[in-house]
Amino acid sequence: MASEKSSFVVDADWLQKQLGAPSFRVVDASWYLPAHNRNGAAEYASGHIPGAVFFDQDAIADHSSGLPHTVPSPEFFATEIGKLGISASDTIVVHDGPGFFSAPRVWWLFRLMGAQNVFVLDGGLDGWKKDGRPLETDLPEPAPAVFHTDFNSLALTSFEEMRGIVSTGAKQVADARGAGRFSGEEPEPRAGMRSGHMPGARNMPSGSFSTDGRFKDLPGLRRAFEEAGIDLSRPVVTSCGSGVTAAIITLALQSLGHEDHSLYDGSWAEWGGRPDTPVATGKSGP
Repeated sequence: MASEKSSFVVDADWLQKQLGAPSFRVVDASWYLPAHNRNGAAEYASGHIPGAVFFDQDAIADHSSGLPHTVPSPEFFATEIGKLGISASDTIVVHDGPGFFSAPRVWWLFRLMGAQNVFVLDGGLDGWKKDGRPLETDLPEPAPAVFHTDFNSLALTSFEEMRGIVSTGAKQVADARGAGRFSGEEPEPRAGMRSGHMPGARNMPSGSFSTDGRFKDLPGLRRAFEEAGIDLSRPVVTSCGSGVTAAIITLALQSLGHEDHSLYDGSWAEWGGRPDTPVATGKSGP
């Protein structure tokens, strides 16, 4: 049943029918870790969905924070997105390569900045290519647009707020890193970073929300939270390594109608990189 699927995820058939429609925009948000051995910008240049623009997550960011791809100011975001020809009233479909890795972060960013009609492509560009759907190599030259921001500060959790949450347990923390990094059994990919997790956090590896690049149905998403010990009647803060895959959990929460959630943008890059924050090891438990 269509009602059992996330209302924020669209399939390739629907997307292909919309190509070229007025006020319809496709955004390639592909970003990868070094271990993936993939380059989003290079793949975009070699062949992308017709009309798609490339969103560089390292460029459209706050470069003064000292942390990777931090949320930019609304003013900077509006300027850069306007250059891509996108306005807040457009219908926007975001995708990455595998389906659900970096695309939800940009889906969340657009919503954070005030866009409402934002979706993620099920199956990603890998699925699009596998189906033999159209690609182009010409770089689009979109007409500049004006993106009017309506920044939702409640969707973002700061370091000081996170410190209080960990101290009091006032909100649940869902960590999207893999089980080995969460438990401290595997080292962090960033040099000098401590291993482990925030005390009280629950582990929800980002890959557990999709299968073969397809987002799980609503019952499957709900089971994932139940198995992780997350109570969907209570507030949740999402986190990960650097604020990217945390948005996959955010997408799952929003898909289930959970409204009381926010994303800790600094994530483990900030928490684990400081000497004055508490760190736990081992698997999360009741």
